[in-house]
Amino acid sequence: MTGSRLIAIVCAIFALPVLADEPPREPLQAVVDYHINQRLQSAGIVPAATLEDFAWLRRVTLDLAGRIPSQSEVAHFRSDSSDNKREVAVDRLMNSADYAYHERNFLDNLLQSEYDGDKEWRAWLLRSIREGRSWHEMFRTMMNGNDDNSDEKPALAFLKKRANDIDAMTNDASRLFFGVSVNCAQCHDHPLVDDWKQDHYFGFKSFFARTYVTKAQLLAEKPPVEVKFKTTEGEDKVAKLLFLTGAVVEEPEDKRSDEQKKADDEAIQKQIREDNAPRPPRPSFSPRRKLVDTALSGENSQLFARAMANRVWARFFARGLVHPLDQLHSENPASHPELFEWLAREFRNHNYNMRWLERGLVLSDAYARTSVWESDGEAPAAELFAVGAIRPLAPRQYAMTMLLATTNPEDFNKWQSADAWPAKRRELEDRADSWRREFELPGENFNVAVDEALLFANGDRVMNDFLRDGGDKLVGYLLKIEDADETITRAFAAVLSREPREGERSAFREFMSQREEKRVDGVRDMVWALITSPELRFNH
Repeated sequence: MTGSRLIAIVCAIFALPVLADEPPREPLQAVVDYHINQRLQSAGIVPAATLEDFAWLRRVTLDLAGRIPSQSEVAHFRSDSSDNKREVAVDRLMNSADYAYHERNFLDNLLQSEYDGDKEWRAWLLRSIREGRSWHEMFRTMMNGNDDNSDEKPALAFLKKRANDIDAMTNDASRLFFGVSVNCAQCHDHPLVDDWKQDHYFGFKSFFARTYVTKAQLLAEKPPVEVKFKTTEGEDKVAKLLFLTGAVVEEPEDKRSDEQKKADDEAIQKQIREDNAPRPPRPSFSPRRKLVDTALSGENSQLFARAMANRVWARFFARGLVHPLDQLHSENPASHPELFEWLAREFRNHNYNMRWLERGLVLSDAYARTSVWESDGEAPAAELFAVGAIRPLAPRQYAMTMLLATTNPEDFNKWQSADAWPAKRRELEDRADSWRREFELPGENFNVAVDEALLFANGDRVMNDFLRDGGDKLVGYLLKIEDADETITRAFAAVLSREPREGERSAFREFMSQREEKRVDGVRDMVWALITSPELRFNH
């Protein structure tokens, strides 16, 4: 008996996936599943079962559209008997108006979560996604856009919001674009990681040290500025333009006279103080431009690709292949090194195409696993990705979900027509924006905040926006249904995209029977219980 035949028999006995001798080259989802399953097989772990169709549809709709599915979408998915129905659903969602809005919200939360309220920035993100701009194109514009170009100017908000704190600009650019928390090397060489020295921190800072914003809100760069620092041994050093990989950018010699330096300093101070000061000239040598050129060239570009590939993976799997996400260094290896390097390399080879990356990940078997671990013992370690992750909804995503879950489902179905939905989604985005401040942006070890719990327990706004009994709301829709079982079924379908389990149906039937004389209150309380449930608050 051949070795491969023996492996196949063992896999069949223990319900383990059978792997090919060599990893596939494409498509992305096949490569993901090969590497994830390979490690599970070597550990003798049988992964969790695949989600049933409706749970999968809810998960992927929340992840790609930022909302729950309508009942018409659920019905259409149910009636589709084709083998590729999930692939068709993913492509439909990624080609919908919803995708660009939700992708915009993801990038906004990632890049500007601490700098709220810039509508032009958010409009630029939305426009960039709709036009299919790649991640590296967007990065280049954020770093080197021109204030005189109406399309590029809003992208400069990333730098302008941080212009008063160059250390924050340095740390955020390093962490968000390259997955490196380089601030740990600011006061001394990193105590635990040989990769990061003070030279790296101040060398990276040197790319931003000349950046400033004028009184007229124009982004500018000063003439040469020395970035000096003192080592822990007391040595005074002048930083070179040093990228995180160790690549050095040579800088032209500063040949200005003392008089010219003084005149330049006075001109800059005038630009910072006065609205009508002469516009700052674009420098012939721009450190930020050199940063982008260096970061996107040769082997350096793998760091840029790794960082976003890791963040997108974490978006769908709740943790990165390298975790924490801003700790890409030699002392923190990837859980699946070959897969991680392949994803980063192919992301770069596909021109940093976010759609390509996201589509492949959500079509993988690893993504489609249930979040319920039904086998004996504790669930396997999270970095094995043997079981689906339970992920809290982001503020706008949760607000959108609440708005749609409490809408008359017949209206939601009507809006889904191709002509009506884009405008309605735009309107709902605005309404969700007014709600999202009530909800915390989730981090690791997220727990529902006390303020959020109190809001749903006592808030008049919850009653007015979500629980009215008007014809446009779910409560009003349910009140027109006389049969108690049908009322419960429709409520679960609208809010949780599924049918009630028998125990749930029995409990709500008893609950409703005790409120027959105050049916409005009974229906409202049932809807309240569903919309405040953890099942709605999380993607699972």
